[in-house]
Parts: sequence; structure tokens; C-alpha cells
Amino acid sequence: MKSVTLWLIVGFAGQALFTMRFVIQWIQSERVRRSVIPEAFWYFSLAGGVTLLAYALHRKDPVFIVGQAAGVFIYLRNLYLITRHKRSLIIQPDDPQGKDGSQHGG
Repeated sequence: MKSVTLWLIVGFAGQALFTMRFVIQWIQSERVRRSVIPEAFWYFSLAGGVTLLAYALHRKDPVFIVGQAAGVFIYLRNLYLITRHKRSLIIQPDDPQGKDGSQHGG
């Protein structure tokens, strides 16, 4: 396979991944009858953005590179915030001292 063909496949694959984020967002919004951004939106954004960034680097296109690199940072930040929020919701086992320092039991 020629290098040009491989990079065209990479470019189109990145674009397909990037497009899927909108399809997922649209389907989820229709399901709940309000506009929402599901977590999968950010994963497809990241996958598409990284793939398109690789393609932009191959093409040596500075405008495309800056745009995709900025997007990848934003997608990673959103995924970090989602993960941090999920961790804050995990119920921790009871601390014998309690959160307020009081003793449980008796």
C-alpha cells in the first residue's frame, strides 16, 4: 500500500471518528428530549482529534496542527473533569472517626 493511500485512510478514519461524536450527541439528546453531551462524545472527540492531528502532522499543515492540538487538550481536560467528578461520587467506606470527627457506634 502506498504511503499516500495509508495517510488518506488515516485522515478519513479520523474524520469518521470525529463525526461520530455528533451522531452520538444527537441520538442521546433525542432519547432524553433535551440537549446533552454524553461521555462518549468526549472519547470520540479525543480519538478523532488525535487521528486528525497525526494526519495534520503528516501533511505539515500548521493551521490544522494548531487547531487539532488545541482540541485534543480540551477533550483530555473534559475527560479528566468527568473522571474526577465520578471519583467524588464514589461512596467511601465508613470511617470510624466519621467525616466530622465524631465516633460511630458505641
